[in-house]
Amino acid sequence: MNQKNPTQLSQPTHHFSVLVSPTPRGARLARLLAVEWLRTWELPYGVVDTAAQIVAELAANAATHGRVSGRNFRLALLAHTDALRIEVTDTRGADLPRIRTRTVDAESGRGLLLVEALADRWGVELGPAPRKTVWAELDLSRS
Repeated sequence: MNQKNPTQLSQPTHHFSVLVSPTPRGARLARLLAVEWLRTWELPYGVVDTAAQIVAELAANAATHGRVSGRNFRLALLAHTDALRIEVTDTRGADLPRIRTRTVDAESGRGLLLVEALADRWGVELGPAPRKTVWAELDLSRS
């Protein structure tokens, strides 16, 4: 995590939220829905593509590592005047995400490295039990 305390953002000007099944198909659907919703707003150049990549990584993590049988994960997008916040909430709060060092030939384990590289801030919030929310923010004034 590059910041433990999330930035205090004003009330969102636009909000999107959806429950998705914790499967590879659900993770793909989360990304597709996010892209469609983001395209309806006038966002700075590149924000939609960057956000889509972050949603893809966080949703894949929720479907892979946060999966609990019979429980969905939630994708939420909150567009503020100065930032876009992406939140993915799953019900495996005891399994906190962390960046791991990987070998060059490892087939997985780079998702949070991408999130850290693309997002201006990211972190994890716990609760209410058994939930955790992994969030990432993109500054909209950096265009």
